[in-house]
Amino acid sequence: MPYAELHARSRFSFMDGSSNPEDLVAEAVRLDLDALALTDRDGFYGVVRFAEAAEEAGLPTVFGTELTLDLPGSSPRSGPARPSDRRQQSRSVVVLAREAAGYAALGSLISRAHMAGRKGEPRLSTEAFLEAAATQRDRWAILTGAHGALVPSALVEHGPQAAAAALDRLIDAVGAGNVFVELWDHGDPLDSHRNDALAELGVRRGVQPVCANAVRYATPGDRRLADALAAVGDRRGLDEHNGWLDAWGGAHMRSGVEQSRRFVRYPGATEAAARLGLECAFSLSLVAPELPPYPCPDGLDEAAFLRRLATEGALARYGPPEAERVPGAWRQINHELNLIEQLGFGGYFLVVWDITSFCRSRDIYCQGRGSADVLGITNVDSVALGLLFERFLSPERDGPPDIDIDIESDRREEVIQYVYGRYGRDRTAQVANVIAYRGRSAVRDMARALGHPPAVQDAWAKSLDRYGGLRELAAGTAGGAKGRDPDAIDDDVLRLAAEAEGGPRHLGIHSGGMVICDRPIAEVCPVEWASMADRSVLQWDKDDCAAVGLVKFDLLGLGMLSALHYAVDLVEGAHGERIDLAALPQDPAVYDMLCEADSVGVFQVESRAQMATLPRLRPRCFYDLVVEVALIRPGPIQGGSVHPYIRRRNGVEPVTYLHPLLERSLAKTLGVPLFQEQLMQMAIDAAGFTPAESDELRRAMGAKRSVERMQRLRGRFFAGMAERGIGAKVGEQIWHKLVAFANYGFPESHSVSFAYLVYASAW
Repeated sequence: MPYAELHARSRFSFMDGSSNPEDLVAEAVRLDLDALALTDRDGFYGVVRFAEAAEEAGLPTVFGTELTLDLPGSSPRSGPARPSDRRQQSRSVVVLAREAAGYAALGSLISRAHMAGRKGEPRLSTEAFLEAAATQRDRWAILTGAHGALVPSALVEHGPQAAAAALDRLIDAVGAGNVFVELWDHGDPLDSHRNDALAELGVRRGVQPVCANAVRYATPGDRRLADALAAVGDRRGLDEHNGWLDAWGGAHMRSGVEQSRRFVRYPGATEAAARLGLECAFSLSLVAPELPPYPCPDGLDEAAFLRRLATEGALARYGPPEAERVPGAWRQINHELNLIEQLGFGGYFLVVWDITSFCRSRDIYCQGRGSADVLGITNVDSVALGLLFERFLSPERDGPPDIDIDIESDRREEVIQYVYGRYGRDRTAQVANVIAYRGRSAVRDMARALGHPPAVQDAWAKSLDRYGGLRELAAGTAGGAKGRDPDAIDDDVLRLAAEAEGGPRHLGIHSGGMVICDRPIAEVCPVEWASMADRSVLQWDKDDCAAVGLVKFDLLGLGMLSALHYAVDLVEGAHGERIDLAALPQDPAVYDMLCEADSVGVFQVESRAQMATLPRLRPRCFYDLVVEVALIRPGPIQGGSVHPYIRRRNGVEPVTYLHPLLERSLAKTLGVPLFQEQLMQMAIDAAGFTPAESDELRRAMGAKRSVERMQRLRGRFFAGMAERGIGAKVGEQIWHKLVAFANYGFPESHSVSFAYLVYASAW
């Protein structure tokens, strides 16, 4: 039986739904639905993950939202309102975008509502919504909605006449062909009476009834978590929140066959939902943005202007081609410039160059982390160090390269405001950070929902490892079963917390990510207020932005750069000498100091672990600092690289390789893998990967949503090793080494950039 679910919320309605978008897609596919609409409250928060999962499953996607509309006379409260209080003074309406242009207009309206209110409380009047809807007459499909929506609430509270008046306002704005009366059945005995009245109202006004289910969770088993999250979001316990809960447990996905049986009294409502879903379905790729054109001088295009800047920088660093100071430098530069032009990323490099140029013009210390050295963005000599360019950029890469810019923290705001002013506040925005439940926060919130006192909530949360998972504990292992000690976490709390763990809880702000767009940013992703004063933020995190094509620039505040700047100014004030940090001499006394672990206040090497390592590693040259920066990190520690490297560095253990083919990639780190670039070179040498394939492997190993891609690459990797005579046992050891540090392995180019600051702060 044809059917599309047109009204479904995910966990990206933040405490008003319990299923991730991927779970909704999986259940829709299992139920053989024709299409699925994601309609989270007041936002497009989860649409990228929804679109990715649906594309992989072959499910048509509909993009929409459940907009909150203020009731006449309502006004913002002096403090944060509970969601239940907010619902009492507002109504809602479900809007589906029929096409990419409708999506853009809907995103703009969502942004307008959020920016008119405050964090978590968008403000949009019914009149403003109707005015906007009238301009999108055939680009939006408007559903009358479910509980708390404009038309059903009028019916329940004031009767058929009031409901008819509310429906007429929608029809007057967009026409009867763009309005659909939503019918839903959650199992409440009164649902059929309400649906009868709504269906009759629609038929009389020429409006098509469609069945939906106002989905809050994918399956019936997800209901308990949905109720608990709603109670937490409302800052109440479940008992206190009971009046707002789904009493009948029917707000889950249903098949077309079941819906047709439930709505047999309304002929065509199920089929109409399927038709509308397919009519509104389109791919999110249609909204893909680009960078705005960079304003180039002298009639040059971006590629030509970038080539001019790179040539000037290369002449200063390497000398002319016929007398280059580093063999192969000009050949490599031309190769990289040709590839950048081929991929159309010239504008990206020019924007980063522009930002760092602004910093230099204002005497703001900054340093790039990447390989854009001849542009003056970083001090890294990638040619001399033999860094792998494909770690940075390759033809198969999904998006532009990643150049982080560290900026002295006390003046980062100047740079952020420069970007806003240079590229337009409506076309730039900061990237979100989706704050997910971890073990402690999940236990604390679920204990609150189940009515346990604050002291107990806190004690249970603190009993957990900060980053430990809950699923094994809830399943009965590691002391999680019945019969645990009386102070252990309550079983019901533990089960709910395990279900909540990993899902989104609320929206934060990325430490430094900004996006720049060739159109108003809200047409791609809505913007809302952040918790920080005067800061607005996208509704997507960095992975979502990258998936859609929004180009991110990381402007990161670094306190050591501020400290170095103050030190340089202090020396100049006292001695009249201006120190150039890029031209510091290599002083043996600096390395002597570091060998003694006298490194309190020195960038990156003042932790206990670093101070314990310095006397054992005994750095005597700059590259030793590069290794030191990368060595004491989760990846090498997890992969068991630290002690073998130190033993080999001190001649206690011979330098060996799991296979001779790994010598090329691991020789400079004594056979021990430390850097992401080495991971890529190992794949090239041991398994015959192309540089682009090796970069895909690196990204797949570090991604959160790539299980199938990772398995495919694993098969390719082992097949390549077998072709080169590497046996299964050694192959497994190599693969284990790669996996162990792939998630946390540090890029060598970043480690080199940090090592400059280690040396400068130590000097």
